[in-house]
Amino acid sequence: MRSVSRRTRTGALAAFTALSALLSTGSATAATQLNGDWAPFDRCPVDAPAMLAADGIDAIATCIASGSVTGSITLGKSHVTTGTTDLQLGVIQRSDGTTSLVAPPEGALTADPAEIPGGLLGLMCPSGIPLVSVICRQLTDNDLNRVTATIEPAGAPRDFNMSAAFSTGEPILTIPVRIHLKNPFLGDKCYIGTTADPVLLKPQNLNAPSISLQRFAADGTRDDAGEMGRYTFAGADQGDADFAVPGASGCGAGLLDWAVNLKTGLPSAAGKNSVTLDDTSTYFGSPYDPAGLAPNEGRKLSEFWHSARQ
Repeated sequence: MRSVSRRTRTGALAAFTALSALLSTGSATAATQLNGDWAPFDRCPVDAPAMLAADGIDAIATCIASGSVTGSITLGKSHVTTGTTDLQLGVIQRSDGTTSLVAPPEGALTADPAEIPGGLLGLMCPSGIPLVSVICRQLTDNDLNRVTATIEPAGAPRDFNMSAAFSTGEPILTIPVRIHLKNPFLGDKCYIGTTADPVLLKPQNLNAPSISLQRFAADGTRDDAGEMGRYTFAGADQGDADFAVPGASGCGAGLLDWAVNLKTGLPSAAGKNSVTLDDTSTYFGSPYDPAGLAPNEGRKLSEFWHSARQ
């Protein structure tokens, strides 16, 4: 890319390296497979109106993807190991220095559900409360005891700080989330946090990532004279240890909220919770020369993306 320091490049770069890996919104399965260097951007919202409208001069559309295979999250007294996670967003960078974020239709975050150690027995039992004791006595079946936790979006990402992607110890963005606890006894509406009172994660780099540049053809094939460019930020652990966690709600139609809160130590004040993502990989991709595609940079980005579909 002709000017690494240019707003076009430094703008979104690896900003989302931050929490991408730690959060979960369901299955991390991608709906589309893309060829070559396009592969990490399989959920980039290239067909969103705001992305298509980018002209390449006053507004530049870019794709960001960030993921991790392992990590962990501590909420109050509960510690859970996380699996594969994926964060993807479109970014519109404007000539006045502002940016806006565009999420894919299914949401910015996807990840494999995490299993709560000890299941419901560990989450609520033993208990001297008759209602809970009755449930505890029935937990002889692994399926009844199993509890999964899935972190879901609870609002739009915000507070995007581009420069924090290149440094350590500075929040990159704010991601409102809620944690969905699933178990037959808890029902399907048991959450830690809500859209009105979410967990606010503010991920940051815990160590500096390594940076490399790839240039590739419109269809994703590696090509040193290709139309596209991709920065890769690798090897950074990321996390946040300064967020508060509200109490549970909707568990067992609300009858078991207090039991979940008591055992897990919720609500939990900032400083008593943490999230860590191991060895994240973050990718920033955009046309190599956005201005050269004006006034149709966003539409060309979409065209290139679709040409890479397998």
